[in-house]
Amino acid sequence: MKILIAADMEGITGVVSWDQVKPNHAEYPRFRRLMTGDVNAAIRGAFDGGASEVIVSDGHNMGRNILIEELDPRARLNSGSPSPLSMVQGVDTGVNGVIFVGYHARIGSQNAILEHTWSDERVANLLINGQPFGEIGLNAAVSGHFGAPVLMISGDQTACAEATAMLGAVETAIVKTASGRMAAELLPPAVSQEKIQAAAKKAVQRLINGQAPEPLRVQTPITMTIDFVQSEMADKAALLPGARRVDRRLEYRAADMVTLYAAFRTALALARG
Repeated sequence: MKILIAADMEGITGVVSWDQVKPNHAEYPRFRRLMTGDVNAAIRGAFDGGASEVIVSDGHNMGRNILIEELDPRARLNSGSPSPLSMVQGVDTGVNGVIFVGYHARIGSQNAILEHTWSDERVANLLINGQPFGEIGLNAAVSGHFGAPVLMISGDQTACAEATAMLGAVETAIVKTASGRMAAELLPPAVSQEKIQAAAKKAVQRLINGQAPEPLRVQTPITMTIDFVQSEMADKAALLPGARRVDRRLEYRAADMVTLYAAFRTALALARG
């Protein structure tokens, strides 16, 4: 029973500000340790629930946040960027289920800590087959391409609600209750990590017992629409072969989610250039 823990940082215990998740800020080292603590809680829970193997994908920024020296020694860590499958690196290695730790809601969500979709400086909205997607849906769909269901998510109440609305009855660990984009009622790490561990244990037990949600499978061919913050970004992203520019938006059609994921990441890299 192989489990992938895909970790982001904005939904981690205690985070309410960009300063806390940016490597050039004095607060960042403290929150790296909290991120590692949340991930370790999920690792413990996964093994308690019956996992035989756990791999972790560090999905925030450049993928160099989790403290390897403090990671549960039973797990292995995918670190660094770019990697072929980015935030869910390793999901193509026979993973049976995926756990999202520290995830956040999609761009435009109300009462959601640091809500965005990949980059709030570039992406105003993302639609896949006409439906709004954030990083929860995007990474769940890539996981679904490989037959792996999302079993659990930790983050604020809005991220958890987004996951259940899109993916079904996933286990949730609400570690903070957002009252705005940069304000929330927080749980102390000892409390939130206990919740994460318990939810991860139950999620893996449900998978073993055949009670996990189905993998998210997006109907193919897949149409992606990226609404950029500035038209200049759409100009640059339109250099992507096969893309079509419509006003401030970029449209792209792909045969599968892995191709679409690569196109999305490429379009955003071009938009930044």
